[in-house]
Amino acid sequence: LLTQQHPFYIELANAMKSKAKEQNIPLEISIANQDLSKQLADVEDLITKGIDVLIISPVDSKGVLPAIKKAQNAGVKVITVDIPAEGIDVLSYIGTDNYKGGEKAGNLMAKVLNGKGEVAIINYPTVQSVVARIDGFKKSLSAYPEIKIVAEQTGITRAEALAAAQNMLQANPDIDGIFGFGDDAALAAAVAVKSTNLQDKVKVIGFDGMKEARDAVDSDPIMVGVIQQYPNQMGEQAIITAAKLIKGEAVPSEQPIEPGIYTGSK
Repeated sequence: LLTQQHPFYIELANAMKSKAKEQNIPLEISIANQDLSKQLADVEDLITKGIDVLIISPVDSKGVLPAIKKAQNAGVKVITVDIPAEGIDVLSYIGTDNYKGGEKAGNLMAKVLNGKGEVAIINYPTVQSVVARIDGFKKSLSAYPEIKIVAEQTGITRAEALAAAQNMLQANPDIDGIFGFGDDAALAAAVAVKSTNLQDKVKVIGFDGMKEARDAVDSDPIMVGVIQQYPNQMGEQAIITAAKLIKGEAVPSEQPIEPGIYTGSK
């Protein structure tokens, strides 16, 4: 898995453990801590241990390619979860319909800005699921000619996202809305908005739907909504899919999970 520092992945891992126990499937979880070289080494280690199925959330959608090839060449069946691999086919991808989630975020942004204003994006461009979110967000906003995307910066960790949001707000003081690719980015953006005294003007939307972000939507007027992912469904479906592959059954190449939207009472 990508990390265990984020509530999303903790929930996903717990769902996998629970479903694997229920189905009596041995499960070993390796944590890459967002380090591609560690993830590549982890996969090699798991191949050496003789695994039948590899479930992987790539740290880098393209960079993980050599590890997936090695696994496939060793006869290991490969599933991606949450984040797809790019440039190689796996037996199944299980994850949020990120493009649709991005569209929902864009439509919510247009609604809270009354169809006009300047928007900034905090991105994570090496991860294909985030690329799809941002593409969907931009596509939905293209229907609103009076909304302009004026800034876009990478902010993977909360600290990086805070710096990115502060930089964009200083360079573009007329920003009205910020879309964070994930909840950490959005929560950091909300802090940046307060630190620049723009809390009465700028609205922030996140993506993941973790409890901290939902609580912020409930209590903080800056946070107007989050796109809701369902990591427990992803984790359970990954184990169900692995069980089918072990039995030699066919599985769908893509298993999209419809995202929700959380706006609290707003």
